[in-house]
Amino acid sequence: MSHEQPPSSPPDLTPPAQLPWLRRLAARLLGRGLSRLQAQHRDSWFLGHAVGQRSGHTDGVRDGYERGRAEGYEAGRQVLVIRDCRDDTPAVPGQDNNLFDDWRLPLTADLKKRFKADVAQRLPATAQPSAAQWKLIFSDTPSTCVVAGAGAGKSTSLVLRILLLRHYLGFELDAMTVVTFTRESRKDFIKRLVQVFGLWHVEMTPATARELVRTFHSRILPLVRSLPGFSQLRAFETLGNDLPAGSEALAESTAFDLRLNDAQRQAMNLCYRDLLAESPRFAELVASLRREALLLKPLDPDHPDVQKRVQVTQLAAQRDEELCDVIEDLWFAAGAWPIKGIEPCRETVQIRGQRFHVHGRLAGQDTWVVLGFDPGESAQYQRPGAKLSVRAEWSVKRTLLQAFCDKPLIWLDNYDSAKRLAGSLAGDAVAGPGFEFKVKGELAAAPLLDAFVSAAGFIENLGLDVGRAVADLSFPSGDVDASFFEALALYWKAFEHHLLGMSPPVMTYNRMFALFGELNPQNLRLLPDTLLRPMAHLMLDEFQDVSPQIVSWLRATLAEIRRRGSSLTTGRTAAHSSLLCVGDDWQSIYGWRGSSPDYFIGFTQTFPSPANTRVLMVENYRSQQHIIDAAEHLVRGAPAIGGKKARASGAAAELPLSAVKVFERDDETMGRTVAEHYEQGESILILFRKSSDKTLILKSIDQLLKVESELPAERRRIRLLTYHSAKGLQADTVFMLGDCQYLTRSPHKNQLYRLAGLARDGDAQGYDTAQKDEVQRLAYVGVTRAIRHCYWYVERPDGEARTLPSAARRVDARLPCFDDLRG
Repeated sequence: MSHEQPPSSPPDLTPPAQLPWLRRLAARLLGRGLSRLQAQHRDSWFLGHAVGQRSGHTDGVRDGYERGRAEGYEAGRQVLVIRDCRDDTPAVPGQDNNLFDDWRLPLTADLKKRFKADVAQRLPATAQPSAAQWKLIFSDTPSTCVVAGAGAGKSTSLVLRILLLRHYLGFELDAMTVVTFTRESRKDFIKRLVQVFGLWHVEMTPATARELVRTFHSRILPLVRSLPGFSQLRAFETLGNDLPAGSEALAESTAFDLRLNDAQRQAMNLCYRDLLAESPRFAELVASLRREALLLKPLDPDHPDVQKRVQVTQLAAQRDEELCDVIEDLWFAAGAWPIKGIEPCRETVQIRGQRFHVHGRLAGQDTWVVLGFDPGESAQYQRPGAKLSVRAEWSVKRTLLQAFCDKPLIWLDNYDSAKRLAGSLAGDAVAGPGFEFKVKGELAAAPLLDAFVSAAGFIENLGLDVGRAVADLSFPSGDVDASFFEALALYWKAFEHHLLGMSPPVMTYNRMFALFGELNPQNLRLLPDTLLRPMAHLMLDEFQDVSPQIVSWLRATLAEIRRRGSSLTTGRTAAHSSLLCVGDDWQSIYGWRGSSPDYFIGFTQTFPSPANTRVLMVENYRSQQHIIDAAEHLVRGAPAIGGKKARASGAAAELPLSAVKVFERDDETMGRTVAEHYEQGESILILFRKSSDKTLILKSIDQLLKVESELPAERRRIRLLTYHSAKGLQADTVFMLGDCQYLTRSPHKNQLYRLAGLARDGDAQGYDTAQKDEVQRLAYVGVTRAIRHCYWYVERPDGEARTLPSAARRVDARLPCFDDLRG
């Protein structure tokens, strides 16, 4: 903008040439009078008046105009500059992604003071809440994350929280739900809830408590039953259970346990039969899986077992025909031989120049069949005049065939597997596939349909659809797992249709959760307020074990509750919604079923909220300090919530210190130590990893168990449990049998972890990485069951076991909390 000179004054601002005539006349008369009096000089006055008036007026107008124009120009220039800097982008409101309204629990200082006084009066001194526990109880934000380590007293705190909401704030019980993961924890919580409410003389019957304290499964079933046509729906997981009509909604199902019963197997087998007849591709896949599953797996000729037995190849061949006779006689006596579909024969195969015999071959195929030594037979059984047992001779033959036989060979290990194969070969599809299959990464083979259930359950727990997930998997050429997952996708789709076609219809729990997850929010809008209201104020225990599937359902439900707003709570005290999650990421041990601690570690990202309360409960009221320190050292290095360091509190702080003692495996010594602690009147937990270990334990403490069996259940002081099933329990002394190791690798689960978004960036083995961390957490769970003493017996690692992730390898003998007595 240029700076121009101002123009001449506008015409309307120019002074007039003369005054009006009347004023001129008055001025002349006045001027003459003044002139006579010599008071003025007329001509000078006239000249000054006329010229001064004109020039003054002109100068004033000019100065004012220029000053005004300059100020106006500056003001105008500033306005133009501001307008030039303004963003021209259209204004669009932001998106509120919070799952909760911005509200606070109405807790006044007087109410808190009154509640604390009541608690001090009604509960014993040993049960008074700590500062951290009061923070949990009085949390007033929409979301609360409570990190509660082992023995932190979280259950009592949750009970007092419910009492506060119900009795002091007037919240309706049908607006609340407490979720636990296991039957035992649910029973314990219900009992404690009834007891504490009774101290306040507030009605809380066991039936009311059972309605309030639920499992996730018992909350989802009524939602599905409310949909048109599904009022009588049953859960597949409860088929075969003798439950009264309508009681399935309260069934105390365990989230991570699905052992198939006869009714479930029958439904699966019928679906298998129909699909086998309808789908040529499925039949082709099953045939290839059967052949692969039954073939004897090859063994490296350089394997130590092979090198040890190859030296007796000639001797083994000389006695082989007699061995075949003995084995065949045992099978015949058991009614397991001959097998329809297998042609008996005594063909021979060449092993290092020596001839070994088979028992038969599959009808119409170039596949040989060898009968094995059934494990139910006596291990000491011998041929007449033989130095070795039949079992030992059989083991030598099997090893040699694995290492050197180049023909397709089926080895039948036991009578039961042979009977299943016989039914399958005879076309009795209603009996099921009749063979076991082992997916890479699994520890053991399982019947094919059981393997389908396990794989589909893992996929769905990750929040994935089975068909879509399988389509996204990839396998190397010739990998038989590709056939397994293709067959799984075909079967699972048919199986879901088969279940819905039953009368009444049936559905898996995973399918129910998916129906009301974030991918199907429209289904939640079909639900009446009465079904959503109990989900308004959620308190979730053991949240570290939650799966992506459950998280999706919770998020979708909370979003729908917020969307409905006041229509859900009109006329009621309990308004809005809240979420309180309690857990310990160090106790997350169900990753093998699809759970993940990531949602608990990243709680505020998982459940966005206008405000969040975080509570760290570091007091441990169970264990003496050395137990705590040893357990925490074992999980050091695993991803975890920061800031945790537990300390023995209350009566536990007064217990004498005793280091966690680590020994090499010795069952007899362990049995004697168990007896010593039992005689001292202590409660005992014996934890094991494998069922075979349990058998050995039973032998070493047989006499103690006889004494225990004669006592009432409530007085028994010895319990034998797996590491996983001991969670939530405690005992004076804990015996841990076996190391915690990740023994395998799982290519397909690594891929599924990436699809579910659980793998860390750049980690192609996300699931394997998570499992390496989980073995540390499993050891933490085992150690923290102990109150006073913990003994850990581990095998000396050999071969490949030396390189596998191991919790026992993290024991540090330099620390006072460990006493490592291994060689």
